[in-house]
Amino acid sequence: MEVTDIAEKLAKDMKEISIAEFFEKNRHFLGYENPTRSLLTAVKEAVDNALEFTCQAGILPTIKIKLKEVEEDRYRIVVEDNGPGMLPEKVPYAFGKVLYGSAFHKLRQSRSLFGIGMKGACLYAQLTTGKPIKVTTSTGKKIHNFEIMIDVAKNEPIIVSHTEEENPSKWHGLKVEYEVVGRYVKGDTSVQEYIKRTAMVNPFAEIIFDGPEGKMVFKRATEKLPYQPTEIKPHPYGVQLGVLRRMLSTTKARNIIGFLTKDFCRVGRNSAIKICKLAKIAATKNPKEVDKDESERLYKAMQMVKLASPPTNCLSPIGQEALILGLKKGLKAEHYVAVTRPPSVYSGFPFQVEVALAYGGELPPENAIILRFANRIPLLYNQGDCVITKAIKDVDWRRYGFSQPSDGLPASPLAILVHFVSVWVPFMSEGKQAIANYPEIFKEIKLALQDAGRQMAKYIRKIRKIRESELRRSIFERYIPVVAQSVAKLTNKSEKEILSKLEEFIKRKTKVV
Repeated sequence: MEVTDIAEKLAKDMKEISIAEFFEKNRHFLGYENPTRSLLTAVKEAVDNALEFTCQAGILPTIKIKLKEVEEDRYRIVVEDNGPGMLPEKVPYAFGKVLYGSAFHKLRQSRSLFGIGMKGACLYAQLTTGKPIKVTTSTGKKIHNFEIMIDVAKNEPIIVSHTEEENPSKWHGLKVEYEVVGRYVKGDTSVQEYIKRTAMVNPFAEIIFDGPEGKMVFKRATEKLPYQPTEIKPHPYGVQLGVLRRMLSTTKARNIIGFLTKDFCRVGRNSAIKICKLAKIAATKNPKEVDKDESERLYKAMQMVKLASPPTNCLSPIGQEALILGLKKGLKAEHYVAVTRPPSVYSGFPFQVEVALAYGGELPPENAIILRFANRIPLLYNQGDCVITKAIKDVDWRRYGFSQPSDGLPASPLAILVHFVSVWVPFMSEGKQAIANYPEIFKEIKLALQDAGRQMAKYIRKIRKIRESELRRSIFERYIPVVAQSVAKLTNKSEKEILSKLEEFIKRKTKVV
Protein backbone atom coordinates (compact mmCIF):
# COMPACT_ATOMS: atom_id res chain seq x y z
CA MET A 1 0.00 0.00 0.00
CA GLU A 2 1.29 3.43 -0.98
CA VAL A 3 2.01 6.08 1.67
CA THR A 4 -0.73 8.28 0.17
CA ASP A 5 -3.26 5.44 0.47
CA ILE A 6 -2.32 4.90 4.12
CA ALA A 7 -2.69 8.63 4.83
CA GLU A 8 -6.12 8.67 3.15
CA LYS A 9 -7.23 5.61 5.13
CA LEU A 10 -6.07 7.19 8.41
CA ALA A 11 -7.85 10.43 7.50
CA LYS A 12 -11.15 8.56 7.04
CA ASP A 13 -10.80 7.10 10.56
CA MET A 14 -10.49 10.56 12.13
CA LYS A 15 -13.63 12.02 13.64
CA GLU A 16 -14.67 14.59 16.18
CA ILE A 17 -16.07 13.49 19.55
CA SER A 18 -18.08 15.58 21.97
CA ILE A 19 -16.86 16.46 25.47
CA ALA A 20 -19.72 14.34 26.87
CA GLU A 21 -18.52 11.32 24.90
CA PHE A 22 -14.97 11.89 26.10
CA PHE A 23 -15.99 11.91 29.77
CA GLU A 24 -18.29 8.92 29.26
CA LYS A 25 -15.27 6.91 28.12
CA ASN A 26 -12.94 8.51 30.69
CA ARG A 27 -15.26 8.80 33.67
CA HIS A 28 -12.37 8.14 36.09
CA PHE A 29 -11.28 11.76 35.43
CA LEU A 30 -14.48 12.87 37.20
CA GLY A 31 -14.12 10.53 40.18
CA TYR A 32 -16.10 7.56 38.80
CA GLU A 33 -13.24 5.09 38.84
CA ASN A 34 -14.56 2.30 41.10
CA PRO A 35 -17.95 1.46 42.70
CA THR A 36 -17.03 2.91 46.13
CA ARG A 37 -15.72 6.23 44.87
CA SER A 38 -18.41 6.47 42.18
CA LEU A 39 -21.20 6.34 44.77
CA LEU A 40 -19.46 9.00 46.87
CA THR A 41 -18.94 11.27 43.83
CA ALA A 42 -22.56 10.87 42.71
CA VAL A 43 -23.81 12.01 46.14
CA LYS A 44 -21.17 14.71 46.54
CA GLU A 45 -21.97 16.55 43.30
CA ALA A 46 -25.64 16.99 44.24
CA VAL A 47 -24.88 18.10 47.82
CA ASP A 48 -22.21 20.60 46.70
CA ASN A 49 -24.67 22.10 44.19
CA ALA A 50 -27.41 22.36 46.81
CA LEU A 51 -25.14 24.19 49.27
CA GLU A 52 -23.78 26.53 46.60
CA PHE A 53 -27.15 27.69 45.29
CA THR A 54 -28.81 28.13 48.69
CA CYS A 55 -25.88 30.21 49.96
CA GLN A 56 -25.82 32.35 46.80
CA ALA A 57 -29.51 33.10 47.38
CA GLY A 58 -28.88 34.12 51.00
CA ILE A 59 -30.96 31.20 52.33
CA LEU A 60 -29.88 29.13 55.35
CA PRO A 61 -29.53 25.67 53.75
CA THR A 62 -31.58 22.66 54.75
CA ILE A 63 -30.30 19.73 52.71
CA LYS A 64 -32.11 16.37 52.73
CA ILE A 65 -30.20 13.36 51.40
CA LYS A 66 -31.64 9.87 50.91
CA LEU A 67 -29.50 6.93 49.88
CA LYS A 68 -31.24 3.59 49.43
CA GLU A 69 -30.01 0.28 48.01
CA VAL A 70 -32.63 -0.81 45.46
CA GLU A 71 -30.76 -4.00 44.58
CA GLU A 72 -27.27 -5.36 45.14
CA ASP A 73 -24.68 -2.62 44.42
CA ARG A 74 -27.33 -0.33 42.95
CA TYR A 75 -28.49 2.78 44.80
CA ARG A 76 -31.14 5.45 44.49
CA ILE A 77 -29.91 8.93 45.45
CA VAL A 78 -32.32 11.74 46.31
CA VAL A 79 -31.03 15.20 47.29
CA GLU A 80 -33.41 18.07 48.05
CA ASP A 81 -32.64 21.67 49.03
CA ASN A 82 -34.63 24.74 50.06
CA GLY A 83 -32.82 27.05 47.66
CA PRO A 84 -34.23 29.50 45.11
CA GLY A 85 -35.01 26.79 42.57
CA MET A 86 -34.11 26.90 38.88
CA LEU A 87 -35.88 28.45 35.92
CA PRO A 88 -37.49 25.58 33.93
CA GLU A 89 -35.90 26.63 30.62
CA LYS A 90 -32.42 26.28 32.19
CA VAL A 91 -32.97 22.84 33.77
CA PRO A 92 -32.25 20.67 30.67
CA TYR A 93 -28.92 22.43 30.03
CA ALA A 94 -27.87 22.56 33.69
CA PHE A 95 -28.23 18.77 33.94
CA GLY A 96 -27.80 17.60 30.35
CA LYS A 97 -25.02 19.63 28.70
CA VAL A 98 -21.45 19.09 29.88
CA LEU A 99 -19.47 22.31 30.60
CA TYR A 100 -22.68 24.36 30.74
CA GLY A 101 -22.74 26.41 33.95
CA SER A 102 -22.24 29.74 35.66
CA ALA A 103 -19.07 29.22 37.71
CA PHE A 104 -16.39 28.50 35.09
CA HIS A 105 -16.26 32.05 33.69
CA LYS A 106 -16.28 33.84 37.06
CA LEU A 107 -13.31 34.65 39.24
CA ARG A 108 -14.77 34.21 42.70
CA GLN A 109 -14.74 31.50 45.33
CA SER A 110 -17.17 28.74 44.40
CA ARG A 111 -17.76 25.05 45.07
CA SER A 112 -18.30 24.58 41.32
CA LEU A 113 -15.39 25.07 38.97
CA PHE A 114 -15.58 23.16 35.70
CA GLY A 115 -19.30 23.07 34.77
CA ILE A 116 -19.29 19.27 34.96
CA GLY A 117 -20.58 18.27 38.43
CA MET A 118 -24.18 17.05 38.09
CA LYS A 119 -23.74 16.40 34.37
CA GLY A 120 -21.08 13.85 35.32
CA ALA A 121 -23.54 12.22 37.74
CA CYS A 122 -26.20 12.17 35.01
CA LEU A 123 -23.73 10.57 32.58
CA TYR A 124 -22.72 7.94 35.13
CA ALA A 125 -26.36 7.19 36.00
CA GLN A 126 -27.42 6.62 32.40
CA LEU A 127 -24.23 4.67 31.62
CA THR A 128 -24.62 2.23 34.55
CA THR A 129 -28.42 1.97 34.88
CA GLY A 130 -29.80 3.35 31.61
CA LYS A 131 -32.18 5.57 33.55
CA PRO A 132 -32.69 9.34 33.27
CA ILE A 133 -32.12 11.78 36.11
CA LYS A 134 -35.31 13.20 37.65
CA VAL A 135 -35.35 16.89 38.51
CA THR A 136 -38.12 18.64 40.46
CA THR A 137 -37.85 22.39 40.90
CA SER A 138 -39.84 25.51 41.68
CA THR A 139 -39.07 29.17 42.26
CA GLY A 140 -42.23 29.43 44.37
CA LYS A 141 -44.62 29.36 41.41
CA LYS A 142 -45.49 26.14 39.55
CA ILE A 143 -43.59 22.93 40.23
CA HIS A 144 -41.75 21.51 37.20
CA ASN A 145 -40.86 17.82 36.92
CA PHE A 146 -38.23 16.75 34.40
CA GLU A 147 -36.66 13.48 33.30
CA ILE A 148 -33.39 14.22 31.51
CA MET A 149 -30.72 12.23 29.69
CA ILE A 150 -27.67 13.35 27.71
CA ASP A 151 -27.19 12.86 23.97
CA VAL A 152 -23.55 11.85 24.35
CA ALA A 153 -22.66 12.21 20.66
CA LYS A 154 -23.94 15.81 20.48
CA ASN A 155 -23.47 16.88 24.13
CA GLU A 156 -27.08 18.05 24.19
CA PRO A 157 -29.87 17.36 26.70
CA ILE A 158 -32.68 14.92 25.93
CA ILE A 159 -35.92 15.84 27.70
CA VAL A 160 -37.56 12.46 28.31
CA SER A 161 -40.52 14.11 30.03
CA HIS A 162 -41.61 17.48 31.43
CA THR A 163 -44.75 18.05 33.49
CA GLU A 164 -46.08 20.93 35.58
CA GLU A 165 -48.18 20.94 38.75
CA GLU A 166 -49.68 23.55 41.03
CA ASN A 167 -47.75 24.68 44.11
CA PRO A 168 -50.22 25.73 46.83
CA SER A 169 -47.55 25.61 49.57
CA LYS A 170 -45.26 27.96 47.54
CA TRP A 171 -42.39 25.47 47.91
CA HIS A 172 -39.12 26.58 46.37
CA GLY A 173 -35.99 24.55 45.85
CA LEU A 174 -34.53 21.74 43.80
CA LYS A 175 -34.76 17.97 44.14
CA VAL A 176 -32.73 15.51 42.08
CA GLU A 177 -33.24 11.74 41.98
CA TYR A 178 -31.15 9.19 40.12
CA GLU A 179 -29.91 5.61 40.32
CA VAL A 180 -26.28 4.52 40.04
CA VAL A 181 -24.18 1.42 40.40
CA GLY A 182 -21.95 1.74 43.46
CA ARG A 183 -20.79 0.23 46.71
CA TYR A 184 -21.55 1.64 50.16
CA VAL A 185 -18.71 1.35 52.67
CA LYS A 186 -17.80 2.73 56.08
CA GLY A 187 -14.63 4.64 56.98
CA ASP A 188 -12.69 7.72 55.90
CA THR A 189 -13.77 7.58 52.23
CA SER A 190 -17.45 6.81 52.84
CA VAL A 191 -20.55 8.82 51.94
CA GLN A 192 -21.28 9.16 55.65
CA GLU A 193 -17.83 10.62 56.34
CA TYR A 194 -18.20 13.06 53.43
CA ILE A 195 -21.49 14.34 54.86
CA LYS A 196 -20.04 14.57 58.37
CA ARG A 197 -17.09 16.64 57.11
CA THR A 198 -19.34 18.80 54.93
CA ALA A 199 -21.35 19.65 58.05
CA MET A 200 -18.10 20.61 59.83
CA VAL A 201 -17.15 23.36 57.38
CA ASN A 202 -20.72 24.49 56.72
CA PRO A 203 -21.91 24.99 60.33
CA PHE A 204 -24.75 27.24 59.11
CA ALA A 205 -26.35 24.31 57.24
CA GLU A 206 -28.80 21.71 58.49
CA ILE A 207 -28.06 18.38 56.81
CA ILE A 208 -30.34 15.35 57.14
CA PHE A 209 -28.89 12.08 55.84
CA ASP A 210 -31.12 9.01 55.59
CA GLY A 211 -28.75 6.22 54.60
CA PRO A 212 -28.31 2.44 54.81
CA GLU A 213 -27.30 2.72 58.49
CA GLY A 214 -30.21 4.93 59.52
CA LYS A 215 -30.87 8.65 59.83
CA MET A 216 -28.27 11.23 60.86
CA VAL A 217 -29.15 14.87 61.54
CA PHE A 218 -26.48 17.58 61.63
CA LYS A 219 -28.17 20.62 63.13
CA ARG A 220 -27.22 24.20 62.39
CA ALA A 221 -24.48 25.45 64.74
CA THR A 222 -24.97 29.08 63.71
CA GLU A 223 -27.67 31.17 62.04
CA LYS A 224 -25.07 33.36 60.35
CA LEU A 225 -24.50 32.79 56.64
CA PRO A 226 -20.96 33.28 55.31
CA TYR A 227 -20.02 36.41 53.38
CA GLN A 228 -20.92 35.98 49.72
CA PRO A 229 -17.77 36.50 47.61
CA THR A 230 -17.91 38.96 44.73
CA GLU A 231 -16.59 38.40 41.23
CA ILE A 232 -13.29 40.04 40.26
CA LYS A 233 -11.64 40.67 36.91
CA PRO A 234 -8.49 38.75 35.93
CA HIS A 235 -5.19 39.97 37.32
CA PRO A 236 -2.43 40.49 34.72
CA TYR A 237 -0.10 38.11 36.59
CA GLY A 238 -2.64 35.27 36.30
CA VAL A 239 -3.33 35.47 32.55
CA GLN A 240 -1.56 33.27 29.99
CA LEU A 241 -0.57 34.49 26.52
CA GLY A 242 -3.32 32.55 24.73
CA VAL A 243 -5.97 33.95 27.08
CA LEU A 244 -4.63 37.48 26.59
CA ARG A 245 -4.94 37.11 22.80
CA ARG A 246 -8.53 35.92 23.15
CA MET A 247 -9.33 38.84 25.47
CA LEU A 248 -7.84 41.29 22.95
CA SER A 249 -10.06 39.90 20.19
CA THR A 250 -13.29 40.03 22.24
CA THR A 251 -12.86 43.22 24.32
CA LYS A 252 -15.27 46.13 24.00
CA ALA A 253 -12.48 48.61 24.76
CA ARG A 254 -11.46 50.89 21.89
CA ASN A 255 -7.80 51.29 22.86
CA ILE A 256 -5.10 49.45 24.81
CA ILE A 257 -5.35 51.82 27.79
CA GLY A 258 -9.07 51.09 28.10
CA PHE A 259 -8.46 47.36 27.65
CA LEU A 260 -5.87 47.21 30.44
CA THR A 261 -7.79 49.37 32.91
CA LYS A 262 -11.30 47.96 32.31
CA ASP A 263 -10.70 44.27 31.55
CA PHE A 264 -8.17 43.66 34.35
CA CYS A 265 -8.10 44.37 38.06
CA ARG A 266 -5.40 46.45 39.79
CA VAL A 267 -4.32 48.23 36.57
CA GLY A 268 -4.63 52.02 36.80
CA ARG A 269 -4.01 54.50 34.01
CA ASN A 270 -0.37 55.14 35.00
CA SER A 271 0.38 51.40 35.14
CA ALA A 272 -1.31 50.90 31.77
CA ILE A 273 0.86 53.63 30.20
CA LYS A 274 4.00 51.95 31.64
CA ILE A 275 2.92 48.60 30.17
CA CYS A 276 2.36 50.17 26.73
CA LYS A 277 5.78 51.86 26.81
CA LEU A 278 7.54 48.64 27.80
CA ALA A 279 5.67 46.73 25.08
CA LYS A 280 6.36 49.47 22.52
CA ILE A 281 2.67 49.61 21.58
CA ALA A 282 0.69 52.82 21.05
CA ALA A 283 -1.68 53.36 23.96
CA THR A 284 -4.40 54.46 21.51
CA LYS A 285 -4.17 51.34 19.33
CA ASN A 286 -7.33 49.28 18.86
CA PRO A 287 -6.89 45.98 20.80
CA LYS A 288 -8.39 44.00 17.92
CA GLU A 289 -5.54 45.21 15.66
CA VAL A 290 -2.75 43.93 17.94
CA ASP A 291 -0.73 41.28 16.06
CA LYS A 292 1.00 38.19 17.50
CA ASP A 293 4.38 39.84 18.11
CA GLU A 294 2.76 42.83 19.80
CA SER A 295 0.57 40.63 22.00
CA GLU A 296 3.65 38.70 23.15
CA ARG A 297 5.44 41.95 24.02
CA LEU A 298 2.30 43.16 25.82
CA TYR A 299 2.14 39.91 27.80
CA LYS A 300 5.79 40.20 28.90
CA ALA A 301 5.35 43.89 29.83
CA MET A 302 2.32 43.05 31.99
CA GLN A 303 4.49 40.69 34.05
CA MET A 304 7.26 43.29 34.44
CA VAL A 305 5.24 46.22 35.81
CA LYS A 306 4.72 46.14 39.58
CA LEU A 307 1.01 45.90 40.38
CA ALA A 308 -0.99 45.58 43.60
CA SER A 309 -2.22 42.11 44.53
CA PRO A 310 -5.75 41.22 43.39
CA PRO A 311 -8.64 42.20 45.71
CA THR A 312 -9.71 39.63 48.30
CA ASN A 313 -13.44 40.34 48.47
CA CYS A 314 -13.75 37.38 46.08
CA LEU A 315 -12.89 35.08 49.01
CA SER A 316 -15.10 33.89 51.85
CA PRO A 317 -13.15 32.01 54.54
CA ILE A 318 -15.00 30.13 57.27
CA GLY A 319 -13.47 32.18 60.10
CA GLN A 320 -11.92 31.04 63.37
CA GLU A 321 -15.10 31.01 65.45
CA ALA A 322 -17.12 29.08 62.84
CA LEU A 323 -14.22 26.64 62.30
CA ILE A 324 -14.24 25.71 65.98
CA LEU A 325 -18.05 25.44 65.95
CA GLY A 326 -17.75 23.10 62.97
CA LEU A 327 -15.09 20.93 64.60
CA LYS A 328 -17.19 20.63 67.75
CA LYS A 329 -20.08 19.56 65.52
CA GLY A 330 -18.13 16.54 64.27
CA LEU A 331 -15.41 15.73 66.84
CA LYS A 332 -15.46 15.35 70.62
CA ALA A 333 -12.14 16.75 71.81
CA GLU A 334 -10.95 18.54 74.95
CA HIS A 335 -9.44 21.63 73.28
CA TYR A 336 -9.73 23.44 69.93
CA VAL A 337 -7.73 26.21 68.24
CA ALA A 338 -8.16 27.89 64.84
CA VAL A 339 -6.12 30.19 62.60
CA THR A 340 -7.14 32.18 59.50
CA ARG A 341 -4.15 33.48 57.55
CA PRO A 342 -4.21 36.82 55.68
CA PRO A 343 -4.99 36.46 51.94
CA SER A 344 -2.08 35.70 49.61
CA VAL A 345 -1.56 35.21 45.86
CA TYR A 346 -0.32 32.40 43.61
CA SER A 347 0.04 32.92 39.84
CA GLY A 348 -2.17 36.02 40.05
CA PHE A 349 -4.99 34.19 41.87
CA PRO A 350 -5.91 35.26 45.43
CA PHE A 351 -6.15 32.51 48.05
CA GLN A 352 -6.40 32.06 51.79
CA VAL A 353 -5.57 29.26 54.22
CA GLU A 354 -7.34 28.29 57.43
CA VAL A 355 -6.26 25.69 59.98
CA ALA A 356 -8.04 24.27 63.01
CA LEU A 357 -6.67 21.74 65.51
CA ALA A 358 -8.60 19.55 67.95
CA TYR A 359 -6.78 17.70 70.73
CA GLY A 360 -7.57 14.92 73.21
CA GLY A 361 -11.04 13.84 74.21
CA GLU A 362 -12.37 10.93 72.15
CA LEU A 363 -9.80 11.31 69.35
CA PRO A 364 -7.75 8.15 68.62
CA PRO A 365 -4.38 8.34 70.44
CA GLU A 366 -2.26 6.61 67.78
CA ASN A 367 -2.65 8.66 64.59
CA ALA A 368 -3.62 12.23 63.78
CA ILE A 369 -6.80 12.69 61.73
CA ILE A 370 -6.22 14.77 58.58
CA LEU A 371 -9.22 16.77 57.36
CA ARG A 372 -8.62 18.46 53.98
CA PHE A 373 -11.01 20.97 52.41
CA ALA A 374 -11.08 23.28 49.38
CA ASN A 375 -13.77 25.97 49.12
CA ARG A 376 -15.75 24.17 51.87
CA ILE A 377 -15.64 20.81 50.04
CA PRO A 378 -14.12 17.75 51.78
CA LEU A 379 -11.21 16.08 49.96
CA LEU A 380 -11.33 12.37 50.83
CA TYR A 381 -9.10 10.77 48.18
CA ASN A 382 -5.48 11.16 46.97
CA GLN A 383 -4.31 12.40 50.37
CA GLY A 384 -0.65 11.60 49.70
CA ASP A 385 -0.58 13.69 46.49
CA CYS A 386 -2.05 16.82 48.08
CA VAL A 387 0.03 19.88 49.06
CA ILE A 388 -1.89 19.96 52.37
CA THR A 389 -0.48 16.56 53.39
CA LYS A 390 3.02 17.53 52.23
CA ALA A 391 2.90 20.71 54.36
CA ILE A 392 1.63 18.78 57.42
CA LYS A 393 4.52 16.31 57.09
CA ASP A 394 7.02 19.15 56.75
CA VAL A 395 6.07 20.70 60.11
CA ASP A 396 8.16 19.65 63.14
CA TRP A 397 5.26 18.68 65.41
CA ARG A 398 7.65 17.63 68.19
CA ARG A 399 8.24 21.34 68.90
CA TYR A 400 4.59 21.62 69.90
CA GLY A 401 4.52 18.61 72.21
CA PHE A 402 3.40 15.89 69.79
CA SER A 403 5.17 12.67 68.91
CA GLN A 404 6.08 12.36 65.23
CA PRO A 405 7.42 9.19 63.56
CA SER A 406 9.62 9.19 60.49
CA ASP A 407 6.71 9.30 57.98
CA GLY A 408 5.97 12.85 59.08
CA LEU A 409 2.37 12.66 60.31
CA PRO A 410 1.99 13.27 64.07
CA ALA A 411 1.03 10.25 66.19
CA SER A 412 -1.14 11.89 68.85
CA PRO A 413 -4.83 12.34 69.73
CA LEU A 414 -5.00 15.20 67.24
CA ALA A 415 -7.24 16.30 64.36
CA ILE A 416 -5.73 18.68 61.78
CA LEU A 417 -8.21 20.57 59.60
CA VAL A 418 -6.85 22.58 56.66
CA HIS A 419 -9.18 24.68 54.50
CA PHE A 420 -7.89 26.16 51.23
CA VAL A 421 -9.93 29.02 49.76
CA SER A 422 -9.40 30.48 46.28
CA VAL A 423 -11.08 31.82 43.16
CA TRP A 424 -9.26 29.03 41.30
CA VAL A 425 -8.26 25.92 43.23
CA PRO A 426 -5.35 24.24 41.41
CA PHE A 427 -6.72 20.70 41.57
CA MET A 428 -4.49 17.99 40.16
CA SER A 429 -7.38 16.46 38.16
CA GLU A 430 -11.06 16.94 37.31
CA GLY A 431 -11.88 14.61 40.21
CA LYS A 432 -11.03 17.54 42.55
CA GLN A 433 -9.46 15.55 45.40
CA ALA A 434 -5.88 16.87 45.68
CA ILE A 435 -4.39 20.37 45.45
CA ALA A 436 -1.22 20.97 43.42
CA ASN A 437 2.01 21.90 45.18
CA TYR A 438 2.63 25.59 44.43
CA PRO A 439 5.42 27.10 46.60
CA GLU A 440 3.22 30.01 47.74
CA ILE A 441 0.41 27.65 48.77
CA PHE A 442 2.77 25.26 50.56
CA LYS A 443 4.34 28.15 52.49
CA GLU A 444 0.99 29.59 53.64
CA ILE A 445 -0.33 26.20 54.77
CA LYS A 446 2.84 25.52 56.74
CA LEU A 447 2.75 28.96 58.41
CA ALA A 448 -0.89 28.43 59.41
CA LEU A 449 -0.08 24.97 60.82
CA GLN A 450 2.85 26.37 62.81
CA ASP A 451 0.70 29.20 64.20
CA ALA A 452 -2.02 26.76 65.28
CA GLY A 453 0.65 24.41 66.66
CA ARG A 454 2.05 27.18 68.88
CA GLN A 455 -1.43 27.93 70.24
CA MET A 456 -2.10 24.27 70.98
CA ALA A 457 1.36 23.85 72.55
CA LYS A 458 0.46 26.42 75.24
CA TYR A 459 -2.56 24.35 76.22
CA ILE A 460 -0.61 21.07 76.18
CA ARG A 461 2.18 22.52 78.35
CA LYS A 462 -0.40 23.80 80.83
CA ILE A 463 -2.20 20.43 80.95
CA ARG A 464 1.08 18.59 81.47
CA LYS A 465 2.02 20.94 84.31
CA ILE A 466 -1.35 20.34 85.93
CA ARG A 467 -0.95 16.57 85.61
CA GLU A 468 2.60 16.66 86.98
CA SER A 469 1.41 18.86 89.85
CA GLU A 470 -1.45 16.47 90.61
CA LEU A 471 0.97 13.54 90.63
CA ARG A 472 3.33 15.33 93.02
CA ARG A 473 0.43 16.30 95.25
CA SER A 474 -0.89 12.72 95.34
CA ILE A 475 2.58 11.46 96.39
CA PHE A 476 2.85 14.09 99.13
CA GLU A 477 -0.68 13.44 100.33
CA ARG A 478 0.11 9.75 100.66
CA TYR A 479 2.84 10.47 103.24
CA ILE A 480 1.35 13.53 105.02
CA PRO A 481 -0.40 11.54 107.78
CA VAL A 482 2.85 9.70 108.65
CA VAL A 483 4.87 12.95 108.64
CA ALA A 484 2.23 14.77 110.73
CA GLN A 485 2.21 11.95 113.28
CA SER A 486 6.02 11.94 113.58
CA VAL A 487 6.24 15.75 113.87
CA ALA A 488 3.50 15.76 116.52
CA LYS A 489 5.45 13.27 118.63
CA LEU A 490 8.66 15.29 118.33
CA THR A 491 7.05 18.68 119.07
CA ASN A 492 4.23 17.62 121.37
CA LYS A 493 1.83 19.63 119.20
CA SER A 494 -1.60 18.73 117.78
CA GLU A 495 -1.36 16.17 115.00
CA LYS A 496 -4.56 17.56 113.47
CA GLU A 497 -3.14 21.10 113.37
CA ILE A 498 0.15 19.91 111.80
CA LEU A 499 -1.76 17.87 109.19
CA SER A 500 -3.85 20.92 108.25
CA LYS A 501 -0.74 23.13 107.85
CA LEU A 502 1.06 20.49 105.75
CA GLU A 503 -1.96 20.13 103.45
CA GLU A 504 -2.13 23.91 103.00
CA PHE A 505 1.63 24.05 102.29
CA ILE A 506 1.45 21.27 99.66
CA LYS A 507 -1.58 22.85 98.01
CA ARG A 508 0.30 26.15 97.71
CA LYS A 509 3.51 24.57 96.39
CA THR A 510 1.79 22.38 93.76
CA LYS A 511 -0.54 25.08 92.45
CA VAL A 512 -0.23 25.68 88.68
CA VAL A 513 -0.38 29.33 87.65
